[in-house]
Formats: sequence, structure tokens, C-alpha cells
Amino acid sequence: MPKNKSHSGAGKRFRVTGSGKILRQKAGKRHNLEKKASNVTRRMTGTVEVAANDVSRVKKLLGR
Repeated sequence: MPKNKSHSGAGKRFRVTGSGKILRQKAGKRHNLEKKASNVTRRMTGTVEVAANDVSRVKKLLGR
């Protein structure tokens, strides 16, 4: 059985913790920041866990 190649873009977007959780960055903090309220931009910082429905798909992309 050949090995599966991991998705290079997914490897840059997701991070796997030591316990096996998959983390991602929150969306929307790249551009048009002047019109967004400061509490909105603060809310978009940091990392969150990937939704339970998407975990299997992301693991497949990461080659796990």
C-alpha cells in the first residue's frame, strides 16, 4: 500500500497538539481592519479547536 501525501496547505493551516487535538487560526483578521471594531478584531485573535464534524477530514489532509 503506498503512503498518502499530506496536503501542503493543510499542513500550514492546522497544528496538532500533544493530546491529538487539531487547532486552527480564527478567520477574518487579514484585511479591512479599519472598519472593524476593536472588540471584533480582538475576538478573532488566537487559536481554536477544529469543529468535531471536520476533524476526520482535516486528519485525512494531514496524513494521519
